Amino acid sequence: MNEKTRTEEFSVNGEELLARIKALIHEGNVRRIIIRDKQGQTFMEIPLTVGVAGVLFAPTLAAIGAIAALVGEANIVVEKTEE
Repeated sequence: MNEKTRTEEFSVNGEELLARIKALIHEGNVRRIIIRDKQGQTFMEIPLTVGVAGVLFAPTLAAIGAIAALVGEANIVVEKTEE
């Protein structure tokens, strides 16, 4: 396979963080998600593989919810595959 990747970055407030992460995961072509504060400090880096089960991902979503409660604004860096 000859996969190319591209990176996108989004700024969201804490209330939107969890919903945006869930939407990105459902897109299916996301390889990795990085959550950073507005100063650039990384809170969490989530590698995603094909076939990530929702049940297995539930603890990670709970952690993202906790981060969302702590930060006012966050940046989401998304690495996607292009075919």
